Amino acid sequence: MPVHEIRAFNRFYTNLIGALDYSKHLYTPYTLTESRVLYELAHAPRTDAADLRAELSLDAGYLSRLLAKFEREGLVERAPSALDSRRQRITLTPRGREAAALLDERSREAVNAMLSKVDPADRARLTEAMRSVREILRQGGAQEAARPALREPGPGELGWIVQRHGALYAAEFGWNADFEGLVARIVADFAQDHDPYLERVWIAELDGRPVGGVMCVRDDAPGTARLRLLLVEPSARGHGVGRQLVDVVVAFAREVGYRELVLWTNDVLASARRIYQGAGFTLVAEKPHRSYGADLVGQDWRLSLQEGIVR
Repeated sequence: MPVHEIRAFNRFYTNLIGALDYSKHLYTPYTLTESRVLYELAHAPRTDAADLRAELSLDAGYLSRLLAKFEREGLVERAPSALDSRRQRITLTPRGREAAALLDERSREAVNAMLSKVDPADRARLTEAMRSVREILRQGGAQEAARPALREPGPGELGWIVQRHGALYAAEFGWNADFEGLVARIVADFAQDHDPYLERVWIAELDGRPVGGVMCVRDDAPGTARLRLLLVEPSARGHGVGRQLVDVVVAFAREVGYRELVLWTNDVLASARRIYQGAGFTLVAEKPHRSYGADLVGQDWRLSLQEGIVR
């Protein structure tokens, strides 16, 4: 076993990305560990302290001190979990979200700067080599299978949502361009006018590639949110990505004070309907319709949330 080669690679890469130089980590005041905690708080579907500790393999005392520091700096708020009062829910404040967004932007800039020094002909080989390292070590039990990271869409990824919906639904159900046009209008409306406190889009990323997405927007009914545009790439299905995306919408809707979450889908989307049922949604109405070049049965689903008032 070439242990020395692996250790040499570890030394090379940590030096390359500046992981050991806290004063220069992405040119922010946060250490690598602090940055990772902020990342998880901004992207993970569940943000209880116990979940953070398990996900990042951190000592409970160290994590508690780190969160106390974030609280003093106005980056996080801590409160008992709505689902289990024995657990502590951690949420980012607006200032905390700004800090997490800055870290994400700086990280992307750092990677782009590193790649700019790599010959374009070698970039595909580099990314494939990195993917191979992860896959081989996971198969060998060195790490659990990757869990998609949930994050806000980057530049061009709202367009990716439209493109993938159009392509996948045409390939899998034979739907025509009317459906892609509907998705384009939904995405355009969100991009042009949305409340960032009450409405969000998430992208599921795995191995550096988007593999899914979902949207939460305000509905016409007061106190009601609508789940829209759930999508999971075929290559990522069967690994809980869809449930992860639905869970983050439910958690978000509860957190900001919606009283009810609703969605509309079609009966042919069997996998999605099973996810909705598993999350507690109830089918409340069905109606046949002719859309997207197909005869379909539209379905309305709803989920009652905790009592609260949308701010």
